[in-house]
Amino acid sequence: MPLQDLTPELRTRLNRVERWAGWFVLLALCLLLVGLAYYIHHTAQRRGWFVVKARYFTLLDRATGLQVGDPVKLMGFEVGRITRVEAQPPEDFYYNVYVEFEIRAPYYGYLWTTGSRVRVTPADLWGKRELEVTKGTGGTPTYIFHPLRELSLSEAEQLTDPNHWQLAEDIYDAEAPHILIPALTRLQPEVLQQLRKLGRTRIRLLNTRETRRWMTGIWNDREARYDPYTPRTAPYWLRAEETPALTERLDHLVRQVEEALPGLLALTNEARAMLGEFTALTRELRNRAEALRPTVEHLNALAAQLRGEGALGAWLLEPALRAHLQEVLAMAPQTLTQTTQLLGHADQSLLRLTDELAQSLEHLAAITGGLRQQVESNPDMLETISRTLRHVDELVQGLKRHWLLRSAFRPRAPQAPESSKPGPDRPVLQAPNDPGH
Repeated sequence: MPLQDLTPELRTRLNRVERWAGWFVLLALCLLLVGLAYYIHHTAQRRGWFVVKARYFTLLDRATGLQVGDPVKLMGFEVGRITRVEAQPPEDFYYNVYVEFEIRAPYYGYLWTTGSRVRVTPADLWGKRELEVTKGTGGTPTYIFHPLRELSLSEAEQLTDPNHWQLAEDIYDAEAPHILIPALTRLQPEVLQQLRKLGRTRIRLLNTRETRRWMTGIWNDREARYDPYTPRTAPYWLRAEETPALTERLDHLVRQVEEALPGLLALTNEARAMLGEFTALTRELRNRAEALRPTVEHLNALAAQLRGEGALGAWLLEPALRAHLQEVLAMAPQTLTQTTQLLGHADQSLLRLTDELAQSLEHLAAITGGLRQQVESNPDMLETISRTLRHVDELVQGLKRHWLLRSAFRPRAPQAPESSKPGPDRPVLQAPNDPGH
């Protein structure tokens, strides 16, 4: 039906419906645009589109399990993405694969020239590998965000605030390959004096008063200094520690097993032969054990006879002797008690005897002391006694020589030994002219 044929009321209602439909479409379009913007913003945050990213690269032997867009991890965190995987030129005989990746802020601040490496480790059982960078342990940051300037030594001496300026290069000794002044050293007067003594005319400095959003310099390992950074500058090189993929390691393991399989089979055959010999030895031991069973039973019976009534003691001792032995053993405690008492009495008697002997010695000492006093008080006593004894001796000698008393002092004849006395078993020896011979 044409629109002109509608009544004014229907036409008014249709205009209202069209107006509401237009507003609904406009609201749906706004919601769609808001959702799309939120998705783009979330994706940008997740992918790091609006975050400063530092570029790095490494060189590997193979690109197995690595693809563009794979994550790069640091200390277990996902900090970047792989951006490029290509083969090296044919004339490069040291490395095979070039892998470039980027690390977003602020994680590139963990990467320093000393200690930072790229580890290529297996990610699953299907040959997938992942990149993991390690935290630096020293040296200098790989990228800087302070303005980089190259000045003459005279211009550096005229700087108003040297504490906000740092060296952007390592200063080496001309005669020895070691660092005299490391990079990032503050520009102090003594540092300027040392640079003048070394003959330096120009130096590279960092102005630490200003920090920019994008990188201003990248470290040059060969020159040991910071070079100006531009989007066309080559990324920083991190050395790699590559681990073969798990499939390659399994293939290598299978190859080793195949090589060792003949030896393993030979070892299995030897083990089987040894098991056979061990079985034969076990059978022989079982037969010997069966043969020794009667002897063991006899030993058990003999051991049983050594216990209780009728044991070995009953064999060796007669019944009367066993009874007497039991009596002796029963009397042993009483005898031991009596012996102990006797020893106690003997000890007491010995103590009394010792006391009496001590008293006797004291009396003897008193008598000796009295005799000594008598001798000391009468010095002629000893001479008188000696004279008396000498006269007595002369008297006895005279009596021995007197004819009446001589026989009383005649020496006695030696007695013959018993073995030479006559007896019933030994005849008396007589001279030939003795009567009765």
